[in-house]
Order: sequence, then C-alpha cells, then structure tokens
Amino acid sequence: MTRDTGLFLPSALAAMFILLLSGAGSCLVAADQVTVESLLNEMADMERVALWPEPEYHTAMAGSYERASKTPDDPKGWFANSDNSDGVAASLTCITNDNRREWILVDVDGPGCITRFWTGGKPATGNVRFYLDGSKEPAITAQMQDLLCGRGFVPRPLAIENSGNAGNLYLPVPYASHCTITYDEPNPGNPNAPPPRRWWNTEYRIYPRGTKVKAFSMDDFKALEPLIARTCRILVEPPVAAEGKAVKLEKTIEPGKDACLDLPKGKAAVRLMELNIGAAKPELAAQALRSTVVRMNFDGEETVWCPAGDFFGCGPGTNVLSSWYRTVTADGKMACRWVMPYRKSAKVTLMNLGTTPVAVKLNVVTGKHQWSGRSMYFHANWRQQRGIPTRPFSDWNYINVKGKGVYLGDTLSVFNPAATWWGEGDEKIWVDDKTFPTHFGTGSEDYYGYAWGSPALFQGPFCNQPMAHPANVRDTVVTRTRSLDAIPFTKSLKVDIEVWHWADCKMDYAVATYWYALPGASSNRGAEPEEAGAQCRSIPRHLAGAVECETMKVLASSEGLKTSRQENAHLANGEWSGTAQLFVQSNKAGSFVELLVAENVDGPRKLACHATKSYDYGVLSFMVNGKPAKGNVDCYAKNPELSGPVELGVFEPKDGKIILRVEVTGANPSARDPRYYFGLDCVAVSKP
Repeated sequence: MTRDTGLFLPSALAAMFILLLSGAGSCLVAADQVTVESLLNEMADMERVALWPEPEYHTAMAGSYERASKTPDDPKGWFANSDNSDGVAASLTCITNDNRREWILVDVDGPGCITRFWTGGKPATGNVRFYLDGSKEPAITAQMQDLLCGRGFVPRPLAIENSGNAGNLYLPVPYASHCTITYDEPNPGNPNAPPPRRWWNTEYRIYPRGTKVKAFSMDDFKALEPLIARTCRILVEPPVAAEGKAVKLEKTIEPGKDACLDLPKGKAAVRLMELNIGAAKPELAAQALRSTVVRMNFDGEETVWCPAGDFFGCGPGTNVLSSWYRTVTADGKMACRWVMPYRKSAKVTLMNLGTTPVAVKLNVVTGKHQWSGRSMYFHANWRQQRGIPTRPFSDWNYINVKGKGVYLGDTLSVFNPAATWWGEGDEKIWVDDKTFPTHFGTGSEDYYGYAWGSPALFQGPFCNQPMAHPANVRDTVVTRTRSLDAIPFTKSLKVDIEVWHWADCKMDYAVATYWYALPGASSNRGAEPEEAGAQCRSIPRHLAGAVECETMKVLASSEGLKTSRQENAHLANGEWSGTAQLFVQSNKAGSFVELLVAENVDGPRKLACHATKSYDYGVLSFMVNGKPAKGNVDCYAKNPELSGPVELGVFEPKDGKIILRVEVTGANPSARDPRYYFGLDCVAVSKP
C-alpha cells in the first residue's frame, strides 16, 4: 500500500480533542468496553441522552466542505460553495492498493466511533472501505450507494436513503486507535483526480485516551443480527411509556390566556407527552400550531419555550412526522418521547398567543428517575426572523449556549418566496469556544439528511422532511435529531446555518432547538411572543376588502392579449393577496383589459388597486365604469415586487356593477422586452 502526498486530514482536530480529554479525563468513570453491541443498546435507549455521557466523548465531523472557508473575516471564502470532491481535490490524497486507487475521505485517530456517514451527488458507483486500527485489510468493503441507502448488508433504517439519492449510514463503527475510510470510483475525466462531484459528511466520536474500544468486525456484526434486527424494529416503532403516572389537561384556551398542568412531585422524568390542538376553523390549524406555545418548568427553571408545531417537529400545519423521538399523525395527534428528568417539581404551560380560541388535550406520562450528577434538564428553544435578505450571504444563528450539555437536534421551518433553491447554506457548529467550527457542512439539505434540494417528503428515525412544495417555493419543514451523533459541550455551543439562496429575495426562518444541559446552563434564546403570534405566511394572505383579480371575469380585452393566473413562486419579495395575481401579456402600448370587480353594489365604493412591478412591466392607467381614475403607475422594477395600494378614487356603480379597465400606456426606458406586460393582484373595495 502506497500513499500519494498532499492529504488534508482531520487527524489534527481529532488529536486536539484527545489531548483535551486525556488531560481532564484520564481516569474514566466507565470501565466497560465500547463495542458495536454497547453502541446499539445506547442508540435504542432514550434514557441515555438525558444523562451526561459515560464514557465521555467529543463529536467532530470530516467532510468535503469548501476549504477556502477559513474565517468570517473573508466573506468570499467563508461563503464559498465548492463543497464537494472537486472543491477539495487539492486537499485529498489516495492510497494505491492492488493497483486500485482509493481516495481517502476520512482519516482520524482513536479511540473513537463513526456514528453517521452521509453522502450525496450522483449515485455512487464505487466501493467504500473502512480500514480500522492500522489493518491493511478493510473491516468493511461495500458498494457505497448500497451500503448507505439500506440496500447492502446493513438493514434499514440503520442505513436509509432519503430524497435526492442521499444515503445515511447510522451503523456504529468503533475503532481503538485509527479509522481510514476510502472510496474508489474512477474519474473518467482524469484518472489522477478524485471522483467528480461527490459530497460527504462523516461524524465521529472521540473518546479519551485509555477508553477500551473493540473495533468493528464483520464476524461480530453477523453474531449481533438479532440485536440489529431489534434495534431496527425499535427505531421504526419506538416504544411507548408502558408505566408511570399520567396527568391530563383538557381545556379551551382563549386568546391571550394560558393553561397549566402540574406534574407529580419528587424525583421523576417526563417520558411521554401527547398534545392535540383544535382550531376554531380548519383553515386556522396551521396558525394554531404556531401561536400555541409550550412552556415547561423544571425545579423552578423554565427550560422550554417553543411553539407547539415546532416543538413536536411538524412546523406550522399538521404535517405527518414519524421519527424516533416524535410522532405526528394525520389527525393532529402530536407525541414526543424525550426523557425530561427533574428533582422536585415540573409544570407544563400552554399559551394561546393567537386571535381565536384553541381547544387543547394534553397528556403527560411521568416515570421514575434517580437524579444524579449526570442528570440533565431538557431544553427546547425557538427563534423566528422574517424578511431575511439573501444578499449578502450571512450566517443565521440557531442558538448559543453557555454551560455543559449535549445538543440533540433542531426543526427548521422556512418560507421561500422564490421558485428556486434556498438551502445552499452550510451548518457551522462551534463546540467549547473553538476558533473554527467542529462541524462545517456542505448544504442545508445535506445537514438534514437528503440531497439536491429535493422537495419529496421523507421519514426516518433521525431525519425528516414532513412539509415541502414543488420547486421548494413557500413552506418547507425539515427536522434532524441525534442519537449516537449527539454533540456534547463542556463550556459552550454555537449553532449557525448560512442563508445562501440562489435568488436575491427575502426569506423567513424559524428554528426550534433541542438540547440537554446540567443545571445552570443558559442560552441567547428567550420568549418571542410577537413572532409566535404573528400570522404564518403559510396561511394565504388576503388584504382587507380584497377582490382577487385572478378570480375576476374578463369582460373585454385587446386583440392578442393573454391573461393567466400566476402563483407566488414568481414573486421574490412579499406575497400576493390570495397567493396569486392576474398576469397580463400584452405586446404594445394601448392594450387593455376590462374586469368585473363587483356586482349587485348598492352605493358608492372606494377602490384601491394592488399591482405588481417587474423588469418587463409597463406604465398603467385606470378607468372605472367609463370614468378616468386617479393613480397612473409605472410598474417597472429591477426585481418583481408589490406596488402597494394605488388609490383610484370613489365611484358609483353602474347597473349595480363596478367595472375596471386597465390600459398599458407605455414603458419605462429601463424595462426589458416585451416591456408591456403587467400584473394585477387585487382591488380593495370599501365604503367611503
């Protein structure tokens, strides 16, 4: 076996972590050996995540992130986007083995364990190999796409394919001293270069020196087939709390009010929490899940403040979710299985920050928990920001934490006004005040377990896309939770994601974060009642008194003029009333369209037209019932945007009808051909 030079390895990072751990933790509390069996048992044990890990470990990530990203002081490099094998080619090397060139994807020192291996790009055709503890023979050799997508020897969902041909391997692969992972697909354009356009992220644990670890072997894997089958079954069908004390709350909560449920006193832990929220009308269900907030207090400290839909992972709307920690069914029943310990007391409060009553049914099951120095409080926090500009690129903060704990995941809800991909942004996670992220990703969808910005829905134990729309426009909800790949921190944690969109527009981001911490931890996230109570953009926006132009009857139009309904996907800033506009394709000045705004009108009405501005739109004039109206408007804009209200005046109905004539009279010199198009959103009609 020979090596070429020029390899970029994450070994230095691993060594740094090992030195940190070895200094403080040379005497390990747990003397048991880390094995595939112990790790599978840990994966299926919900109690373990509520306890500070034993043996302790750090989590780090090796991947194909853009190597030009070195410091936020250099925005061009920091937000560079060549995060695949092409972009890191100069940093990679290969080994030659039996005349076979194997490109090294991961090379880390132990003791440790691979906990998650994700890959994306075109379907992989080559083989992946895991070399452990200096052995010249790989412990695992498999076709990469089959191995990571559940079509090889590792069954689903320990290996699972999500949308976009993305593979996720969750089978733990422990090693005592070293792990090297290689991939051997030839590059047809250059046999001396790595495989083209291959993305990967591999997360791994770093145990303190002296931790006893038994390396993965295929013999052990075969001997553990019953345990593996049981683990897969449990991950798909999580156990329900079989015993404990159930306390319930059933109440209608008026706007601005709350309802509280006290949990049993003494040392205990929440083991199951179920919630149904009934809105006054079906169309208000999404809003109710955002404006009904879950608050939880443990031993006098409030550690949970999160809208209900985000807390349970479905975001705004009853979006079906089937995951390890949480479940949401089509009938709106939401459940979570986070273990939440407390020493003396606990309380759940539901707040209605909306404008209509909500009917809630809450069931909480608690069971025994022997509080110890390793017991941690559960935290769930939420943040929303609307109208985030996508230029210049920026890092958007999920959460900063001070204290000692474990990060366990998040749910991201975005509103995208443009019909193009919003999620090129990489996750960046800093642990314990490191100067460079310990996790630097390759794209938002990669972090959430899929690829290529696919809008296809998918479910799995740890990654889910319960809501998305074609072309990724409007609402997307993605969620990721962690088990063996949880991220411990001893001092601090910072979680960011890049706002990196292909369009220059304004986005809405909302994120719920889930984490555990020993008593005394704090974060930069507090209550956000105004944001939680704000109307979700997932609910169609209707202006007061609006008559939607796309629904109006066309009474007359110029020869050759075409009209059609156009959805929000074409509007990069803001949102049309009713989610659409009437798009008018005219080819010359003087073209017109006449629309029936209203009929059976019994008196004068004040009218305001809401139009659209865009790069190929013309100058408009208006008439109502044959009389000239005020408010000529130049509808040219560099990028599509709303015009705002164009006040037309007060008009008497004619034969009970109000008829609007819109004529394109010319074009702005900056407008692009065809120059005379225009768009009409709605007409606001009110009594003067």
